[in-house]
Amino acid sequence: MAKSELIAKLAEKYPQLAARDAELAVRTLLDAMTRTLVEGRRIEIRGFGSFALSTRPPRTGRNPKSGETVLVPEKRVPHFKPGKALRQRVDRSAAGEHDAIDKHIAEREHGAEGERGHGGQKPA
Repeated sequence: MAKSELIAKLAEKYPQLAARDAELAVRTLLDAMTRTLVEGRRIEIRGFGSFALSTRPPRTGRNPKSGETVLVPEKRVPHFKPGKALRQRVDRSAAGEHDAIDKHIAEREHGAEGERGHGGQKPA
């Protein structure tokens, strides 16, 4: 899915949200995630997965054009680890269980909103 498709899906799901605002929301989210990774911090989105940095050690490589040996320096690369819920959903969807999974997720989303109310706090 391209960023433009994600923006279109967000605007479609929330018709009260202007396409410009959906684009701003997606851009803001991605910018925040990028800054967090650049700072060397981990991102965890419960039920979806986590993003972290992995360090690749320096190694000896070969220039394919000249055949010359070159030193490839150490580098940090982003790494995504899917969460349990995402892994299960992908696995079950491969088995053709789309409808039951979508219903379960919708129930959890609506149930979580009702339980927590405004501000994300649990009721006393």
